[in-house]
Amino acid sequence: MAIQRFPALIDAHVHLREPGYEYKEDFSSGTLAALAGGVTMVLDMPNTNPPTSTPERLDEKVKLAAARSVCDVGLFVGATNTEQDAYLPAAQRACGLKIYVSETFGSLRIDTLGLLHQLFRSWAEEAERVGYRQPGGGQGLGPIAVHAEELMLSVCLQLSHLYAVPLHIVHVSRRSEIELIARAKERGYPVTCEVTPHHLFLDEEDARRLGVRGDMRPRLATADDVAAMWEYLEMVDIFATDHAPHTLAEKGAGGAPAVASPPPGVPGVETMLPLLLTAVHAGRLTVDDIVTRCVENPRRIYSLPTQANSYIEVDVDADYQISDGQMRTKAGWTPFAGMPVFGRVVEVVLRGESVYKDGELLVKPGFGQVLFQS
Repeated sequence: MAIQRFPALIDAHVHLREPGYEYKEDFSSGTLAALAGGVTMVLDMPNTNPPTSTPERLDEKVKLAAARSVCDVGLFVGATNTEQDAYLPAAQRACGLKIYVSETFGSLRIDTLGLLHQLFRSWAEEAERVGYRQPGGGQGLGPIAVHAEELMLSVCLQLSHLYAVPLHIVHVSRRSEIELIARAKERGYPVTCEVTPHHLFLDEEDARRLGVRGDMRPRLATADDVAAMWEYLEMVDIFATDHAPHTLAEKGAGGAPAVASPPPGVPGVETMLPLLLTAVHAGRLTVDDIVTRCVENPRRIYSLPTQANSYIEVDVDADYQISDGQMRTKAGWTPFAGMPVFGRVVEVVLRGESVYKDGELLVKPGFGQVLFQS
């Protein structure tokens, strides 16, 4: 056993599904899964039911998260094509604004240039009034985070440049996209980006092998696209999971009846660290690469508060196969089942208190804090 201490990790992109979809995840189960993966802070997306797109709905979600979470949680507000800028009065209490430009469903899909332009403009105008949040937290706005693929990525980059709005591109998956982001960064655009473990370690061949389990957005890409994520690693600011649990039944997998339109998405918050540590063992990453992209850069980009006296202890040489049965998420499965990895979380300490040790949760729901609420 080789125990190594790491800073407590941040996952800047999760879907904890509450309210509205508690049968597949909730704040209790999702934050427990986070601790099992060595993560003590998560940023939760707004595509719940109803969407987190008004101050009243953010208030409701804050209450749920405060009562049930066992790690710290930041909450995004979302733009919708029906309520548009309704979130603005609550903007300072969110970690950022999420805009779904590509591959989503319902009112969260922003698919007209006029509305997208309005959303960037109103965020910039609000920032002129209250400022952007400074490092370490406090008042002000966070960045706009967008799900924007292919051509729509160019539109969002130009709008961020036009209005000088900090822009974060979530789950980049294609060579064309990371090359475009690299060029924008070289020209001084206020843009950052993230890549998920499934877009680093899986490709379209795995999607065919996994079947409905492997359906996600963005879809798993070609081997060349995966190679580009590694080739342009210096341009990748964050590793984040897009933890998006669905049950096997609604996926139409695991013996469940076939489903006409299975929902896209896969769990991931528990498997990020062992996958990345396995890449360290293979010489593809360093421990500093992990700390930079899973601690330092998320904190800088979203101006997250520090967690004093918080760390994780990991047996970095523990080797095992990932299995569905190990998962603490309600979904109970992982697209990485059967993959050999290194690195097992032994203990998680948050604000000086041991919260997770040897597979056991040691604190009660409500121990976690909701960010930006004071």
